[in-house]
Amino acid sequence: MGSPQGYRASWWTFLLHQAPHINFQFEAVGSEFAPEDWGYQQALLFLASVSGLCFAISLVLICVYLIRFCCCSNEDDEESKTQRVCCVTWSCVAAVIVCCAGIGIGFYGNSETNDGVYQVTYSLLNTNHTLSSIDALVSETVELLSATVRGELTQLEETLSPRTELVAVVRNTRRQAEAVAQTLDGIPFWGEARSTPSVLAEQIGYLEDYRWLAYILLLLLDLIICLFTLLGLAKQIKWLVIVHLFLPLSLQGLSDFCFEPDGYVMNTTQASTGLSPEILQYYLTCSQDVFNPFQQRLTMCQRALSNIHSQLYGLEREAIPHFPAAEKNILSIQSTLNNTESKFHNLIALLNCRGLHKDYVDALKGLCYDGMEGLLFLLLFSFLSALSFTTAVCSLPRAWKRFQNR
Repeated sequence: MGSPQGYRASWWTFLLHQAPHINFQFEAVGSEFAPEDWGYQQALLFLASVSGLCFAISLVLICVYLIRFCCCSNEDDEESKTQRVCCVTWSCVAAVIVCCAGIGIGFYGNSETNDGVYQVTYSLLNTNHTLSSIDALVSETVELLSATVRGELTQLEETLSPRTELVAVVRNTRRQAEAVAQTLDGIPFWGEARSTPSVLAEQIGYLEDYRWLAYILLLLLDLIICLFTLLGLAKQIKWLVIVHLFLPLSLQGLSDFCFEPDGYVMNTTQASTGLSPEILQYYLTCSQDVFNPFQQRLTMCQRALSNIHSQLYGLEREAIPHFPAAEKNILSIQSTLNNTESKFHNLIALLNCRGLHKDYVDALKGLCYDGMEGLLFLLLFSFLSALSFTTAVCSLPRAWKRFQNR
C-alpha cells in the first residue's frame, strides 16, 4: 500500500529506515515497523545497547583519565605548566560554548517535537469530533423520521382513509421513510470505539508532558554542569544514559513507522476496532480508484427522500382540496423532510473521505516531519551535552587544583 496523498516520507526517514536491523544473534531482520514482533524488538534493543555501550566506554575512559590524574603526579617545568594552564582554560571555555550551543539546539528540537505532538493530538481530537458528529447526525435524522412515521403520517393516513388511493400513497411514504431511517441507522461505522482517537490523544498528551519534564530536568542539569563544575554529577550521568538509550531507539522505530505507515495503521485499527478493510482503505487512501463503501446506502437514501418529496407534492395537490384538515400534517411532514435533507447533506460531507483523510495526513506530518526533526535535534543536543560534560570532567579537576594553589 502506497503512502497517503499529501504525505511523503522525508529523506531523513528514508536514511534511518535503511539502517541495518540486527537481532541479538547478529542476524538481519526486516525493517518493517512491527513492535509486537520479538525479532523487531531485538533490533531496537540491539541499537540501544550499541548506543549504551559507546556511552559506557566513554565513561570508562573518563574514569581512567581521572584516576590517572589523581594517582600520578609528575613534576613539569614552568613552561609546561603554563601551556597546561592555557589548555585547561581554553578547554573550559570550549565546554561552556558547546554547552550553550547544545542548550540552544535543545530548545529548538524540543519546540519542534512539541509542535509535532500538538499537531498529532489536534488531528486525533478533530477525528473524534467528526466521528461524534456523524453519530449525532444519524441519530437525530433517524429520530426525526421515526417521529414523523409515528405522528404526522399516521394522522394523515387516518384523515385520508376515505380515499384508498391516497392512503396507499401515504403508506408508501411511510415505508420509504422507515427504509431511510433503517439505512441511516447502519451507517455509523466506528461504533463503540469512536472514543478511541480522543483516548489516544490523551495518552500522547501525557507522554508529551513527561517528555517535557525530562527535557527540563536535563537542561537544568546541563546548566548546573556548566556553571557549578561537578555538582550533580551522578544525576547528569543518569539522564545522559536515558537520553542516549531512548533517542536512538525512538528515532529508529519512528522512522520505520513513517516510511510506510498505512499498513501498520490499517492492521492495528482493524484489530482494535473491528472496522472493515474497505472502510479503512477508503479513508486512509482517499483516492478516486477506491470505492466509497457508503455510496450505495447514500444513493438509496437520496432516491427515497426525493420520492417522498414527489409524493408529498402529489398529496398536497390532490388531497388538500378535498381534505383541508390534511394540510397541517402535510406541511409538517414537508418541514421535517427539509430538515432531514439538510442533515443528510451534512452527513454526506462528513462521510466523505477528504475530512478524515486530511486529519490522518496532518497527524502523520506532525509525527514524521516536526516530531522526527525535533528528535534529531534533541539527539544532537544530547551529543553536545555529552561532549561538554566530557570536556568539563576532564578539564575542571586541573582548573580546580590550580585555583586551590592560588
